[in-house]
Amino acid sequence: MPTEISPVIVREGLANPAPLGLFGFGMTTVLLNIHNAGFYEMNSMILAMGLFYGGLAQVIAGILEYKKNNTFGMTAFISYGFFWISLVGLIFMAKWGWITPTPGNALVAYLVVWGIFTLLLFFGTLRINKALQFVFGSLTLLFFLLAIGDATKNESITHLAGYEGIICGASAIYTGIANLLNEVYGYTVLPLGPVRKA
Repeated sequence: MPTEISPVIVREGLANPAPLGLFGFGMTTVLLNIHNAGFYEMNSMILAMGLFYGGLAQVIAGILEYKKNNTFGMTAFISYGFFWISLVGLIFMAKWGWITPTPGNALVAYLVVWGIFTLLLFFGTLRINKALQFVFGSLTLLFFLLAIGDATKNESITHLAGYEGIICGASAIYTGIANLLNEVYGYTVLPLGPVRKA
């Protein structure tokens, strides 16, 4: 007598790494830009966050996005993870005497290149959701404001960039918790503003 065989359901075994990457980016960005806004000096807390949570955690999130076949997430998280690590490196390599400090015009070039890169990624968010559009749009603006502040040595522009950067980081934190809670509860707790795809 034939027995009925139940179908095997294979489920993806990987968690969603996006909240980790967004929190790593968002929290570190907020803390750095509180400094840029003029509330405290550059300190070990910012550098440690940049190295480990903004840096290492984002790289890990990007590798997991690779495993999930998410090219955009992989590119963004790994790139910005190494942005934070390179920023800490720029500071420490000079302090340790490994190389001369980065001159102002070189730092401006660094910020402009990252601004252009972020603008290019922004176009990718037009196919994802409005929350990410805001994150990448405000991050593009942040890089260019910081570059202008460094190029002109205008402290007011750098302080303005700091406040804008706090908003940018907070938007990434919002996007991260929205991704997490929406997945946990199985419905939209916090809206991400999905876009209509043609």
